[in-house]
Amino acid sequence: MNEQIAIQITGLKKQYRLGQIGGGTLKADLQSLWAKIRKKEDPNVKIGQEARLSGQTFMALNGIDLTIRKGEAIGIIGGNGAGKSTMLKILSRITAPTAGTVDICGRIASMLEVGTGFNGEMTGRENVYLNGAILGMTKAEIDAKMEDIIEFSEIRDFIDTPAKRYSSGMYVKLAFSVAAHLDAEIMIMDEILAVGDVAFQKKCLDKMREAATVEGRTVLYVSHNMNTIRRLCDRCVVLDQGKIIFDGDVEKAIDIYSGTGTSLKKEVVFDRERSAKQLDGKLRFTSGTFLDTDVPVYHTGDAIRLALRFTAEEALDSAAIRVVVQTESGTPVGLAATEKGIPVRAGENELPLTLRFDTLAPGTYSARLIAQSIDEFGRGPMHDLVESAITFRIVHRDGENNGQGWYPHVWGYAQYPTVEIGKDV
Repeated sequence: MNEQIAIQITGLKKQYRLGQIGGGTLKADLQSLWAKIRKKEDPNVKIGQEARLSGQTFMALNGIDLTIRKGEAIGIIGGNGAGKSTMLKILSRITAPTAGTVDICGRIASMLEVGTGFNGEMTGRENVYLNGAILGMTKAEIDAKMEDIIEFSEIRDFIDTPAKRYSSGMYVKLAFSVAAHLDAEIMIMDEILAVGDVAFQKKCLDKMREAATVEGRTVLYVSHNMNTIRRLCDRCVVLDQGKIIFDGDVEKAIDIYSGTGTSLKKEVVFDRERSAKQLDGKLRFTSGTFLDTDVPVYHTGDAIRLALRFTAEEALDSAAIRVVVQTESGTPVGLAATEKGIPVRAGENELPLTLRFDTLAPGTYSARLIAQSIDEFGRGPMHDLVESAITFRIVHRDGENNGQGWYPHVWGYAQYPTVEIGKDV
């Protein structure tokens, strides 16, 4: 294998059998087999169930080809059941592949679940020695790093307490600290930061980024938090139904994963069920159309003109429309609202809106639509709320920002005017 390659995956497949495989006892299995030979009903099948699902299979991974080079920080994203955790378990040698090959150059430190490999009866300190030994390190090597591990984990007062008394957050802190400080060339992390507090998450991301860029380690990171993927990774793989559907730029990968890459539509129908429970339904959004464009892609500073249609059960004296702009990961960016309540007639209505997001940075955004009646104090019942109702994209004009791209995970979602220089400005 090329000396610059950390992991080489070729034709990787993993097949699972669905349902109950055995009857639980040898006697039950023999009874079922004898019934099958005689073409009789299985005596061990539950009432109302025709047969056990022992013959059905599921391809968790279906032909994965992937090359990961040393020092890369790779994000792996996809929906639930896409095959992310299965692939990491194979790389960590927890389970074996059904077909294909995996070539690994270097030791792996993996953390796939909170407290993986920890013994609850052993203290935190003893578990550090246990994990180090599993990775092939000597006691002298672990001793040399012990103080750094304890300091980073922030649980010094509990390091000699049995691990079974740790909270899930304490498990994460110690387990991550061990994985980050022991001498492993490859770090594999599966959604572990979801348990830790915000400050520790930031600390862990900084450590993983340092491990990849400064120490030259290879990092594989699975998460549903797109902000952490942006901050840590310089390459991203999207899995879907056990196959790689994209491998490359982080922003493009997130765009594909979130579905916004194919949902930039001129006209949108709001026919889905509402999730908010406090709605009275007196006004209901039905559809929206972007005006002056065939595809809702705008340059920075452009006005976004939208025709919004809705129905009202009865006439309303003062209704307000609120538009909450969100990133593709669902993080709110800002609010635009009608200045005053508008009168609404019973039946079908169409309202032309002009939205101005002059400081909104390039990127793909969605907007939540809210309709409510307001009184003189700006309060009132909520009529309708549509999550991610419309999707649009902001792009730079040619030559804008000195021709550079825009990296929201570094610079944020607002782009302010150019800084003016000079004492007379």
